[in-house]
Amino acid sequence: MSEETRAGAVRVEDRGHVRILTLDRPERRNALDLADRVDLLEALRDADREARAIVLTGGGSVFSAGGDIRSMSQDRDVARQRLEVVNAVVRQLVGGERPVVAAVEGGAYGLGLALAAACDLVVAGRSATFSTSFGKIGLGPDSGLAHTLPRRVGQSRARELLLTVRTFDAVEAERIGAVETLVDDGTALDHAVEMATRMARLSAPMLAGTRRILGQADQSLDAVLAAEADLQVELLAGPQFAEGRAAFLERRRPDFISA
Repeated sequence: MSEETRAGAVRVEDRGHVRILTLDRPERRNALDLADRVDLLEALRDADREARAIVLTGGGSVFSAGGDIRSMSQDRDVARQRLEVVNAVVRQLVGGERPVVAAVEGGAYGLGLALAAACDLVVAGRSATFSTSFGKIGLGPDSGLAHTLPRRVGQSRARELLLTVRTFDAVEAERIGAVETLVDDGTALDHAVEMATRMARLSAPMLAGTRRILGQADQSLDAVLAAEADLQVELLAGPQFAEGRAAFLERRRPDFISA
């Protein structure tokens, strides 16, 4: 049983412990203006409190065409406000407590690609296409894409994609690491929900801690070893590990949701 509501530009649906957030501006291919970005930020924050895993997708035929060009302003203050909001969206995706899976159909361009790249995992339909696209209208990357894309595809490939602004398909996206899972068209959402459901059944503190380690700025061996040790000590003393150990000894599936 699922329940669907709406938060401005975002349709909200719960499937078990998974919150699905659907960008719902199909009349402009889910291009987001300032108000839409505020809606998305609030929906993400609510999902982080109320669900155990999140799926981000787009309504209609495309994930997101990016920012709404018609709403862009040359006023520096307005431009700064738009960027502050979308930066908060990306910080929430990367630094929130809950894992986020992107389900991409059709295409993800500019801001759309940045939103997908900021998610933990990306599932895409085989016909999906991607582009950094900001440069096509004379703009540089924003929404953290110059950070998240290199972490996914490597510095050299990200440089090429950001500077040439070429479109690349889902097959290439999977090959270079921009997408984790390629599926038949029309099934990306179901696969993403399945993946998110799998994570929702796991220990929430484990997932949050692992995501923190993967996302921390210092990725040197010593820094990662220290972060892993801190997390492991914390988890070993907690109820989730107690449940996991008991379930292992009793040869049953652990119940991390109730623990």
